[in-house]
Amino acid sequence: MSAVLVIEDDDRIRLSLVLALEDEGYEATGAPTAEEGIAAQRRKPADTVLVDLMLPGIDGFECIRTLRRTHDVPIVVISARDDTHDIVAALEAGADDYLVKPVAVKELTARLRALRRRARAGAGDEVPVLRFGDLEISPEAGEVRLAGTQVAVTRTEFQLLCELAEHPGRVLSRHQLLQRVWGYDGGDERLVDVHVGRLRQKIEDGEGAPRHLVTVRGLGYKLQR
Repeated sequence: MSAVLVIEDDDRIRLSLVLALEDEGYEATGAPTAEEGIAAQRRKPADTVLVDLMLPGIDGFECIRTLRRTHDVPIVVISARDDTHDIVAALEAGADDYLVKPVAVKELTARLRALRRRARAGAGDEVPVLRFGDLEISPEAGEVRLAGTQVAVTRTEFQLLCELAEHPGRVLSRHQLLQRVWGYDGGDERLVDVHVGRLRQKIEDGEGAPRHLVTVRGLGYKLQR
């Protein structure tokens, strides 16, 4: 049974989410503050964490950053704030997905299933190290190296990089990447853009045009050697 931690200060919303998730077969627990949620995740790690942004004390953004420093758990933001700045800031803090309240339970559970499929992805036949100049991607080891130095990436960033690396030089649209990496038939394409931006900060030198992860205007992204 998959375990979900709901960090939400509104008692009514938190309880309704916990009960709805339990009805869908999840083991769900709730925490009213970021501090309690972080402590709960340290005591007994959940498989997925849902985080509201407007929390008392430590806010949702800092909660995500704190969780991300010590856990590779998938994090989904559930918030009434739908401003582009807030969505991008949450994703840059380390969230994997963002849903705007009110959230339909069926949509939420579909997203959770997609996250679990991504977490299980990679098991199977051995895949060789994929090389793009001084960039090396090892799907089996779950490692990325740049000029021989290991690069710290999140699970989602790694899977995005692997998907592009498996199609060297080929342009993949944002829609294709949403399907293949996130498992969504539709969704907010800003998810792709923000994760690409975060990857570039880690694998590009920041001077001039990107050498590895390239934008093809009007089409999408490609990883080139």
